[in-house]
Amino acid sequence: MHAQIVSRLLLGLGLAAFIPGPLAAQQDAATINAEQVNRAIDRGVAYLKRVQTPRGAWFELPAQGNGVTALCTLALLNAGVDVQDIVIERALHELRKEQREKTYATALSTMVFCAAEPKKDMVHIRRNVAWLEKTQSRDGESTGSWSYDSKNVPGDNSNAQFALLALYEAERAGVEVNSAVWQRALGYWTNCQNADGSWGYTKGMPGTGSMTCAGITSVVIAAGRLAEGAARVEGDSVICCGRTDHDAALQRGLDWLGRNFTASRNPGRNPLLRGGDPAWLYYYLYGAERVGRMTAQRFLGGHDWYREGAEVLLADQDPLSGLWKSPSRVEEHPHIGTALALLFLSKGRRPVVVGKLKWDRAEDWNHHPRDIAHLVEHAESLWQRDLTWQVIDSDAARTEDLQQSPVLFLSGSEAPQLSREAKARLREYIDRGGFLFACATCGGGQFDQGFRKLLSDVFPEPEYRLRLLPPDHAVWRAEQPIDPDHLRPLWGVDYGCRTSVVYCPEDLSCYWELGGGRDADAFPAKIKASVDAANAIGVNVLTYATGREPKYKELAPLQWTTDAEPKSTRGALQIARLLHSGGCNAAPGALANLLRQASQELSFPVITEESEVAITDPQLFRFHLAFMHGRSRFRLATDERKQLREYLERRGTLLADSVCASREFTDSFRDEMRKLLPSAKLERIPLSDPLFSKSYGGYDIRLVSRHQPASADGPLRSREQKVEPLLEGLRLGDRWAVIFSPYDMSCALEQHASIECHGYTRDDAAKIGLNVLLYSLHH
Repeated sequence: MHAQIVSRLLLGLGLAAFIPGPLAAQQDAATINAEQVNRAIDRGVAYLKRVQTPRGAWFELPAQGNGVTALCTLALLNAGVDVQDIVIERALHELRKEQREKTYATALSTMVFCAAEPKKDMVHIRRNVAWLEKTQSRDGESTGSWSYDSKNVPGDNSNAQFALLALYEAERAGVEVNSAVWQRALGYWTNCQNADGSWGYTKGMPGTGSMTCAGITSVVIAAGRLAEGAARVEGDSVICCGRTDHDAALQRGLDWLGRNFTASRNPGRNPLLRGGDPAWLYYYLYGAERVGRMTAQRFLGGHDWYREGAEVLLADQDPLSGLWKSPSRVEEHPHIGTALALLFLSKGRRPVVVGKLKWDRAEDWNHHPRDIAHLVEHAESLWQRDLTWQVIDSDAARTEDLQQSPVLFLSGSEAPQLSREAKARLREYIDRGGFLFACATCGGGQFDQGFRKLLSDVFPEPEYRLRLLPPDHAVWRAEQPIDPDHLRPLWGVDYGCRTSVVYCPEDLSCYWELGGGRDADAFPAKIKASVDAANAIGVNVLTYATGREPKYKELAPLQWTTDAEPKSTRGALQIARLLHSGGCNAAPGALANLLRQASQELSFPVITEESEVAITDPQLFRFHLAFMHGRSRFRLATDERKQLREYLERRGTLLADSVCASREFTDSFRDEMRKLLPSAKLERIPLSDPLFSKSYGGYDIRLVSRHQPASADGPLRSREQKVEPLLEGLRLGDRWAVIFSPYDMSCALEQHASIECHGYTRDDAAKIGLNVLLYSLHH
């Protein structure tokens, strides 16, 4: 009778198109799915666990210390193996022993300590940082690089990138790195880039994919740690909109990688290798993952790099043992090959929290290239989870692509120019539960006026206009308190069950970019306070919009489709939405989404277009089921009560819920039911009733998930609890004629439920709604 509501798992960056490129809309159906990727990860994890030695190590390369053990441990941690797992505990014990002085081993061990228990291993992290600082080359053209060990020999780009990755993670864990180290590293990487934008193993060598990935991410890391973005502090002033030379180096590297990208080999210009290096394939893919994540590029040269890489790796995995190995150099050893493959696959599962909207080709959308990266890092530190962000092209993105980011960020100094089609997709995105966050940059220019015009196009209805958010709005306290001396005005559009658009006419973006720099704590006190306030505003908006729960891609959203209506409406199911004065349009998309889900789940035709019906309209009797919700007090007129009573007595059914558990609406609804049918009683429907079972072809909903908001004091919190559903019913004869939920269903169905909303989760609200629908058909 029905399929499952929850769709198949989606995984990571590759199995849902976050950043559409020019080929996104034309992509063929996926040749792999997330369930296969999850299974491959699990099998790879199981293999590495099986082959660990009793003392906690893995096979090591000659003269490389415990580098392979560190690599395997890092892969397991990124694949989700708990720090308390005995395999990780044994590995950490092994890595904490005195190490040989090798760059790869030291760097990888540092990354492990930072990923596992950084507070416990702070001594080891500091020791390793000191060693890496000391061994950075200061000799001629190699200045700023690292070699294999502490000996005074020229460095190379492979060792150099691993050293930077370790120092980057160390600073994120709270260990300060000497700024001269970052300066030398940035100078080294920009100086050794080839004229075509690529990087080779050392300066002057032909470029390869693996080393170009190393160059791109190393420039991003070094420049980011130096805070050499468009925003900077000079004396007691903030300069918001400059530019830097390494932006061009970064773009040249990305251009080369885009032109040469392939997931089946390590691309390069060595004429002896016929266009690509068969060696270091997994190492290259691991580098490509970092490029995509650190530069927010979902596509490289039109290639869906994660999907293509995952397809290669799933085809390469040994079907019996779950290991990976490539027929080239050290990757032929399965411990190394498996670890690199796991690192590529597992890091794609990081949830996307923000999509930065690319709305023009002149870069006005991107005055502060590191703003969202730094804001997301701030959110990571507060939410204690790994997150990521993406750039989204407004022209190429489909609504489904936009939906993969719970928050879209739009900024600029000029009036944003979106096509008519892009505006329609933006409205559909917000209709489906999306959130728009915008701010003016670089003095604002025409942005304020242009953004207001954009909103009037997206929301032509006059009730949806920007309003100044009041001091008691939840966004001001969602995560962090904000210094009142450094508040910025926030405007918002209330749409559905929450404020779905937030706009700041001042340049938050500039201060987010500043706040991610390593010298932020040394800023003059007034500037630091302003940076802190901007960060607090930004993370408060993200918290308000997502509830700190941007889903991993294996937790796919309900797929509200836009299937065509049945060819004939004869016999098709329709539901009436009743008009009343208590906020009958508070969640305008709720019933439409329930109808779409019913269209997918049921074996007979459903008209997914909802029908608004006045309670006194004779057309009401055409519908076997009526629906109403609200969030404020209301009162029915005498003729409305009369007709609604007649409708119920003629075996019509009424489903109602209280938006975000509104006490005002709940009290009014109960009062109206008493007046409507004084001889009947609105009572709790017992859990033993067939309504809660599969008796009518629906779901077993005797245990459901419900959001329970925390108290009004302090940061907003919401607990998800497993509870028995609370539905109240008014019985007429042998059936429940009225079924009422005092807890929210509508905002969940609309996908607009805020962190303050007390009600059922989206999946369970849909299941309850479908069970009621099926119940009404049988009665």
